[in-house]
Amino acid sequence: MSAGQKVVFVSGNFYALHPGHVRLLRFAAECGNHLVVGVHDITPGTGFPPPHERVEALKELGFVGQVVLLDRGLDAFLNDLKPDIIVKGKEFETRDNPEEPILRTYGGKLVFSSGESSYSARELLLRDAEQDSRPNLRMPPGYAARHACSAKHIQAIIDKFHGLKVVVVGDVIVDEYVNCTALGMSREDPTVVVSPQSTDRFIGGAGIVAAHARAMGANVQFISVCGCDEPASYARTQLQNLGVEVSFVEDESRPTTLKQRFRASGKTLLRVSHLRQHDIQKDLKAALQAKALAALSEADLLIFSDFSYGALPQTVVDALAMAAKNSGALIAADSQSSSQLGDIARFKNASLLTPTEHEARLALRDQVGGVAQVGHRLLEVTNGSAAFITLGPEGILVVTHVEGGIDETDRLPAFNLNPVDVAGAGDSMLVAGAMTLAAGGTPWQAGFLGSIAAGIQTSRIGNVPIKAAEIVAALS
Repeated sequence: MSAGQKVVFVSGNFYALHPGHVRLLRFAAECGNHLVVGVHDITPGTGFPPPHERVEALKELGFVGQVVLLDRGLDAFLNDLKPDIIVKGKEFETRDNPEEPILRTYGGKLVFSSGESSYSARELLLRDAEQDSRPNLRMPPGYAARHACSAKHIQAIIDKFHGLKVVVVGDVIVDEYVNCTALGMSREDPTVVVSPQSTDRFIGGAGIVAAHARAMGANVQFISVCGCDEPASYARTQLQNLGVEVSFVEDESRPTTLKQRFRASGKTLLRVSHLRQHDIQKDLKAALQAKALAALSEADLLIFSDFSYGALPQTVVDALAMAAKNSGALIAADSQSSSQLGDIARFKNASLLTPTEHEARLALRDQVGGVAQVGHRLLEVTNGSAAFITLGPEGILVVTHVEGGIDETDRLPAFNLNPVDVAGAGDSMLVAGAMTLAAGGTPWQAGFLGSIAAGIQTSRIGNVPIKAAEIVAALS
């Protein structure tokens, strides 16, 4: 090290280099002018990348000055390096930190931070993506090798999709795309002026979840609440034509949720949502619960697709979750918190939860913890088995809870390098991941298959049911 350099040090296992790590490392790099990262020389099992692979992955981050393998212990290395600052995650602030006595010997400093959640790791990771006009799904070979995600393994799982009995409960939504020609800017006020040219409609919300499951080969029953209106008739007809068994409870006090997107030149200019968000009444709760309980008697999988518009009360969720547990059906859940306020933590004992990072943090009221820590806490709070923490263009962090063992994580990047429309990516990932688990696959395989489905979905405009054959084609 040259004279006058402020050396910052960070150490860890870095089994899966995810955006939470990158945020912490970026923060550390900004604390000085030479960042040294130490990788512990341990490999707990065959499902983990070896130390030299983790070292090489960290070297790809352009702001890291040096990466070292801690093959002779952390204490010995720190005594030689004598960094000015050691940075650790916020979760270590209340714990005993063995670095502190060493730092006191020469006046070093210990800083705790998990970085800024608004920072995009995509700007840092070197991705030589060859963009073209076709959908381009790039799948990580290292993850596939570690977790038995070869084409042969995935094909065997998809073959078991056929015959699965799936029950989907949640909000039915109709998505409407109004395709416009941009005419320019109004001379009277700063308003963009467009001329509508055509309108396309798609099933959305929990409806597309049911449609995905059917297209992938399952026998599907869909239970939801709708209004007494034309969008409800459209949704019922479209789903029945796709082979989904539909059972709606009609609520005269609310319209069927209709979301309009006004688009021009491939971009969404404005979204308008026609909806109500009040809880359904007592008699409608009873009707919804009765329909779902009847459907669950022979189900392999129960999927909650919650958009937080009042159609999925907690009493109904709890009753259905208990019935699924008693019958041996797996539970998967997603709860949207974009323009509305959801709570993914209200779904207990689930085999799979698929929140965004924002939704997971919102449920836990935790804006400072590392991403992996948030995922582990979510599973603890809900007694869940696995979660996909979705990170937008950064992909997903797969988090699993092993009963009596060590929680594990691994990261998958986004497979689609040139997404066209991200709407519905989470729905397709939820279905493909949940059905993988119901077919006997591992959470790691579920994350891989879910990422393929999301990559396919984001390659086209609107929610279109993904067929099992499309996933197979993507593998080849």
